[in-house]
Amino acid sequence: MKSFFKETFDIRDNEVQIALLMQLYVFLLITVLLIVKPTINALFLSQLGADNLPYGYILVAITAVISSYYYNKAVKKFSLRKVAVLTLTGFSLSFIALAVFLYYNFIPDFILYLFYIGVALFAVLTTSQFWILANMVFNAREAKRLFGFIGAGAIAGGIFGGYLTTLIVSSFNNMSAIIVAAVLLFACVPIVGFIWKIRIRKLSVFIRKKRKIIQEDEQSKSAFKLILESKHLTLTAGVISVGVLVARLVDFQFSDFAHKAIRNPEELSSFFGFWFSTYNVMALLIQLFLTNRILSFFGVTSTLLILPLGLALGSLLFLAFPELWVLIILKGMDGGFKQSINKAALELSILPIPYQIKNQAKSYLDVVVDSVATGLAGLMLIFVVRRLELPTIYITLIIIFFLFAWIIIIYKLRGAYFNSFRANLQRSLEHNDESKKSLLKENTISSAIRILQSGTPDDIINLLKHLPNHRIRSLKLNIIELLNHPSDKVKIEAIEQLYHYKRGTANKEVFSLIKIENGKVVYKAMEYLLSHTNVNLEEEEIYIKYLNHENSYIAEASLLCLAKVANSNKWLSQRYNLEQRIEKQINHLHHHENLIRTEEIAQLLATIGYSGIEKFYSYIAIHFNNKDPYIVNQAIKAAGHTGDPQFIEPILHFLDKKEYRKKSIKALRHYGPGIPQMILKSIQHEVLSDNIKENIPKVLESFKTKDSFKALLTLLKSRDVVVRRESSRTLSQMKERLANIRISDRQLIRYIISETKYFRETLDAIATIQNQISISMAKQDGSDEFTELLIAREHLIDVLNDQKQLSLHCLFNLLSLKYDKSDVDVVYFGLQSELPDAKANALEFLDNLLQLKLKASVLPIIEYQIIEGQSPSNELEFKPTIGEEKTILVNLMRNRGKRIKITVLNLISLLNDKSYLPHLKFLKYHRNKEIQKYYRKVVNN
Repeated sequence: MKSFFKETFDIRDNEVQIALLMQLYVFLLITVLLIVKPTINALFLSQLGADNLPYGYILVAITAVISSYYYNKAVKKFSLRKVAVLTLTGFSLSFIALAVFLYYNFIPDFILYLFYIGVALFAVLTTSQFWILANMVFNAREAKRLFGFIGAGAIAGGIFGGYLTTLIVSSFNNMSAIIVAAVLLFACVPIVGFIWKIRIRKLSVFIRKKRKIIQEDEQSKSAFKLILESKHLTLTAGVISVGVLVARLVDFQFSDFAHKAIRNPEELSSFFGFWFSTYNVMALLIQLFLTNRILSFFGVTSTLLILPLGLALGSLLFLAFPELWVLIILKGMDGGFKQSINKAALELSILPIPYQIKNQAKSYLDVVVDSVATGLAGLMLIFVVRRLELPTIYITLIIIFFLFAWIIIIYKLRGAYFNSFRANLQRSLEHNDESKKSLLKENTISSAIRILQSGTPDDIINLLKHLPNHRIRSLKLNIIELLNHPSDKVKIEAIEQLYHYKRGTANKEVFSLIKIENGKVVYKAMEYLLSHTNVNLEEEEIYIKYLNHENSYIAEASLLCLAKVANSNKWLSQRYNLEQRIEKQINHLHHHENLIRTEEIAQLLATIGYSGIEKFYSYIAIHFNNKDPYIVNQAIKAAGHTGDPQFIEPILHFLDKKEYRKKSIKALRHYGPGIPQMILKSIQHEVLSDNIKENIPKVLESFKTKDSFKALLTLLKSRDVVVRRESSRTLSQMKERLANIRISDRQLIRYIISETKYFRETLDAIATIQNQISISMAKQDGSDEFTELLIAREHLIDVLNDQKQLSLHCLFNLLSLKYDKSDVDVVYFGLQSELPDAKANALEFLDNLLQLKLKASVLPIIEYQIIEGQSPSNELEFKPTIGEEKTILVNLMRNRGKRIKITVLNLISLLNDKSYLPHLKFLKYHRNKEIQKYYRKVVNN
């Protein structure tokens, strides 16, 4: 059985169990859908009639958009297992409730509406969470191999579910069908638990989050804007929306005529179940035997015309013979072609669109555009059926009108499709004006071939990186020839491109590369041979030969490949003795310390990092202290690949050393989207040193996602002025570099006013402590206690002065986010000048620059800062308030960061004033050990 799966579906030995479980899970989900959908539809039509279907369409559209929005938020915030179990259990119990209603023959109209909407939500939410789970279970390479096999479970469920409904309802009743659906759905709960146990629980929380959440680019626009700004996406949205609208109109006619012909709800359920499954059989047969041939013969955009043209012929037939059998054919064309030929052509039609944009826009197209079109169909039907009181046959005329519009949009999409392909390829070739001119005279593919044959290594690499993410047959031979290119970097990029072609492409050419003495080339070649050719990990003798090869480059690259693949495949790890091989390599390097290459240590560190074997993680930790910066950097890189939380703190501590900062940031980025939130918590708990905190915004910026951008904005509210200063500076630099970065004016004004408040409170604190020093100086007794207290107060003033200056920097960084940075820089440097005229002019310029609301907050403190000590105090608009020392110290403790807390605690310990103790209780269990130490010192004194 295992050999059958391996040979037929390219499933590895240890993947059979998880692949079958995932296939069973989606099979059950779709089976349940094909039971409840025809049953609920039949009940709805039998009790409410087809006239009320349009209201159902509208409610489904509204509910789908709202629920998808909140569901996506829930998936991001909570464990997917909890969300999945809650969803499955909730729907299962709701189906049991429906069975109870049916048993007592008590089904009010609102209950039918509720379940009609519920079935639509069930389809959207459960399939969505299944594919999110699948992305967490499998890595990218595994997904590419296995998703086709797993997806077959959905097709099988679509066929089995409808026929099962027909069998159950015809033998028993609708209630029995609903009970069966509830039981099958509840059976999915232990399946999810088992999948979680054997695959996902072994992943670190950071890897789980990384696979679960698709991150949006920091400067990416909303999906709606992306669609509006791209002609290609706008036309694609048009094709989808018109297709959905026509499908809803056809569905309405089909349901209406079926209801009129079959009045009994059980018979109607049986009818729907039979034909829904039959349409799935049609879709499967078309997909298996016709789709690829039709796509190859007609091309992508011409294939898109098949569905509307077929529906047009069916609609004309219905005008001639307005009977149910014609609508069965019409619905069959929609159901059979839409899920096969049309779906494949539509997926290919958006292929030229850049991956990030396509990823962001696709979910919007699938949910929002689909839902809006469904709602519009409902509104249209209400107007035609209810308002104009026209018979449903007239809907066919509306369908024909929209089919005509559909065909026109497809025709326009054809041009946009080829323009997008051409633009993508040209962008990768355009380096200067000369190449742009040559492209106007030369075919795009010819340009690409010319670059591949005679371009510089940089030109070739640039082109290969920008080629569309699928095979281009006309470039295949040129890409294979690049495997003999003198540049090793070109060889590596050429190998990456070969993954787009059939398994085994250029097998011999790639095999010859494993003899090259370049670790990166050997590794890439080995990885390709093991994952994309007939030489795979199961062919034991060949692979063991590589692992034991006398050439160290080949042996090390083979071990690294094994570690990378075996990370999610523990069976392979055991079969090829990965642990023993790593241990042997560690011992070898330990006993031949003076003879080994640094590259060997680096390769071993990478192998351990990819392997996921925790017992060897100490080897990575040891090399954090290596004297060679290159090895330390490789250890940091390996730690990032482990995704293990134990390495996060050590990596963070490398941020304050310039030679390790770049690798540290990259390693933290490898942990995925969970890191920004973890960093925010660390800053909130005040456990990071100032040197680390200064570099945290750089870490967040490196993620280049909307979530990391939001995290930077959150840091502007931090109690720590160092964090705020660095975050505001990073945001200011990002605004200069990225035109699409936007922060709302309301937010900025709030941040600026908050910073001015901090600045004022700092000035008040300095004035109060200075006043206390003056009072104490009048009573000085020359004792050691007095001197220590005086030094402690003066030290606090020094710290406050430092924070005042940091706050000023932060304030001007924030102003540069709201106003033109060059104008704000002119003001800042003018205020720092020693020339009185320059300061006065800068202050006047700032007065004209600021809007009224900010002027009242900002100007007085800036004026005080530059004129203090030069003008009589009664000329200044702002004067620091001298308060009670105790109140000031307590406020500083509560509202400032670690440095101020420690300085104030030191001062309080010398004051010997027990009245402070009740105000310091919140520090008893503080996360920062140094703060805890000073708190205990105060309590003990």
